[in-house]
Amino acid sequence: MTSTDTVPEIDAGPRLRIDGTRPLSPELVAEVQMFTDQAESWTGVPVIHLSGAPSAGPGKIGIQLVSKWERVLRRLERLDTPTIAVAQGDCGGVALETLLCTDYRLATGDLRLLVTTRTDDGATWPGMGLYRLANQVGVGRIRRAVLFGTPISVAEAKALNLIDEIVEDPADAIAAADTLVASRSGAELAIARQLLFDATTTSFEEALGRHLAACDRRLRRARNGDGIDRR
Repeated sequence: MTSTDTVPEIDAGPRLRIDGTRPLSPELVAEVQMFTDQAESWTGVPVIHLSGAPSAGPGKIGIQLVSKWERVLRRLERLDTPTIAVAQGDCGGVALETLLCTDYRLATGDLRLLVTTRTDDGATWPGMGLYRLANQVGVGRIRRAVLFGTPISVAEAKALNLIDEIVEDPADAIAAADTLVASRSGAELAIARQLLFDATTTSFEEALGRHLAACDRRLRRARNGDGIDRR
């Protein structure tokens, strides 16, 4: 932005682009790892641009690499800062798996979510993306996409709350979303997000202790009056 611009520049956070046509690789894991490192140290809201879907299976990779990928995605979805995703066109493979780990999701009108790869056998990759899909929208609502490879259109994705907004201009939408989520960073966001994750996988009795601990934290902050949890 030049000195003659009148619009104030947004404090941009780290940016990452993931092409779903790329196979899983150590380089890709390292890119996401670096992005999460930056997200933990920068003040701006992190943004990930996602597009592309694989035309082949995972290739000759080892289970150790898959484990590293799942761990770095887990770190991404547990950041103390909210993340914004911008998805467009066909989105599958590593792009879709990353999308499911973000907090606020923008999509262009041509988005299609593809759960299966376009291989001879139409195989569905049995990674944790399936777990996240089922937990975020329910088994019945994504059954056809998982079992039969039916693409999820942008309208369906919006109806399923897999995306938050359908946008024409991603740049303007990022600016608006940045303003919306920028104040939500911190441990409180991470705790609320984790409680949401736990709600679909734990019993009431198991969840009660975690929710009581989170309530106690908020009450301590209110009593302190300065937003600091002193224990």
